[in-house]
Amino acid sequence: MVLNTSDWIIIFSFFLLSLLIGIYTSKKAGKNYAEFFLSGRNMPWWLLGVSMVATTFSCDTPNLVTDIVRQNGVAGNWAWWAFLLTGMLTVFIYAKLWRRSGINTDLEFYEIRYSGKMAAFLRGFRSVYLGFFFNILVMASVSLALTKIGAVMLGWPAAQTLIIAMLITAVYSTLGGLRGIVLTDFFQFLISMVGAVGAALILLNMPEIGNMQSLISHPEVSGKISLLPDFSDTNSLILLFILPLAVQWWSVWYPGAEPGGGGYIAQRMLSARTEKGAMGATFFFNAAHYALRPWPWIIVALASLVVFPDLASLEAAFPNTDPDLIRHDFAYPAMLSFLPNGFLGIVVASLIAAFMSTISTHLNWGSSYLVNDFYKRFVKPEASQKELVFAGRISTVLLMIITVMVALLLRNALQAFNILLQIGAGTGLIFILRWFWWRINAYSEITAMVVSFLIAVYFQFVHPYTNLPALGTGMQLVIGVGITTAAWLLVTFLTAPENTKTLVAFYNLVFPGGPGWKRILIAAENEGIPIEEKKKGWDVPHGILAMVLGCFAIYSALFATGNWIYGKYQLAAILSVIFVISTYLLTKTWSKLKIR
Repeated sequence: MVLNTSDWIIIFSFFLLSLLIGIYTSKKAGKNYAEFFLSGRNMPWWLLGVSMVATTFSCDTPNLVTDIVRQNGVAGNWAWWAFLLTGMLTVFIYAKLWRRSGINTDLEFYEIRYSGKMAAFLRGFRSVYLGFFFNILVMASVSLALTKIGAVMLGWPAAQTLIIAMLITAVYSTLGGLRGIVLTDFFQFLISMVGAVGAALILLNMPEIGNMQSLISHPEVSGKISLLPDFSDTNSLILLFILPLAVQWWSVWYPGAEPGGGGYIAQRMLSARTEKGAMGATFFFNAAHYALRPWPWIIVALASLVVFPDLASLEAAFPNTDPDLIRHDFAYPAMLSFLPNGFLGIVVASLIAAFMSTISTHLNWGSSYLVNDFYKRFVKPEASQKELVFAGRISTVLLMIITVMVALLLRNALQAFNILLQIGAGTGLIFILRWFWWRINAYSEITAMVVSFLIAVYFQFVHPYTNLPALGTGMQLVIGVGITTAAWLLVTFLTAPENTKTLVAFYNLVFPGGPGWKRILIAAENEGIPIEEKKKGWDVPHGILAMVLGCFAIYSALFATGNWIYGKYQLAAILSVIFVISTYLLTKTWSKLKIR
């Protein structure tokens, strides 16, 4: 594959536009901390929603989907489709609470919900743990995918690809802050979708494939097109379907799908103009993420099974590529090598755009933790606004440099995905309950974080070298969730609760409501502490109903699209009707929610 002049013009035009947006927004971003990290809390919901979608659409995402489809079929995507339940819970329960809190980062939550030295320690520790170590691992896994794309489509070695792409990303992220990132995300998302859809359509018409019906009837593909796992295969059913829907969605913390919201999703919600805007942005994100984007990647993944049925065929087709890079996720960029010039430049630019949108957000988000929740909180509380912006720009560059070094140590996207899932196993429930159960304290969160991390380290780096029986990913997840949950619950009841003053202040700030706060409301009343909005009722039951309806709407849209593509028109029509009905009921339920 050779890029011609027109391809390079498209790619360099994309780079130039990204830099121009960074320069355009740099003056406003440099005014103060809120502008650099929260874009002045004045962004429209639709732009924030697109930014969330663009961030989660990285160049490693189609690689990951390809890896899943080639090994476990289309049904294997339940490993991440199940996170829609988390997303809908965030939309209808937590988005308004985050925006209502008025904090600068989600880590500030710890010092409004908890008190004392342990709350401060938790905030400071997680600022480094998430903003630096965890964030770098996420960015490294994204960067790994770019090295494979660079190897196939540009013929560049990994280091060269990463340095060039990272430098450009770091420049506009450092200049424009979150406002520049959000604006850049908008056009990056558009070009990413054009590239993904166009690539699927072109590759589907390759002589080796012919058309959609020929593809899904091919012997290498026909057994992998089902949207549900084989119910007669107990192991696959449990691993690919039951575990994600019954355990994973509520118990695992994963970037972009945090139970109760968090990370860069919380950053976008905190940047919204209103609570309604925070909810709208998060709903748009989930609808686009699960119902709009997957099918172009799935089609290319299925097509790759015809052209490259196994790893040996991939290695034979790319003899000059480092063999360590050739795994099943390599099949996606390998398929793109068949695209014609002209459109090839668009696709390369779209994949780079996907990479840059994700990396720019993670650089800004990680930097916000390091600056707001570590430097400003513990090192120099009196720092001026310009000094905080400068610190944000310096930390952005440092995160970029270290990510490049770590990225060269990973092997494939699915490996990184499983490591991240295991690290967060068992912590999700605490993020859901801490808003609605007064008894949870800082020790609860510290225990969950430490135990889940130690279990992940054990399964990844210790267990394989013991004489104990090997454990699959699903069993590791269940064990991690069980041990972590039991540990933090035990510590919760063995340690003292937060003081009433702190809990009442938190309640008055965000008004979570519900029976989990009844004891605190009674204690406050006995002590003569006023409780605001006490009689306005609790709308979480309506929120849970809206969550269920939202899941029905988006899942039915996702599966209706798949069945229209497969040519199963009767089932597609039924699913389309379910989509219309559930969407109508959702709008009625949404209107009953209490939003300030």
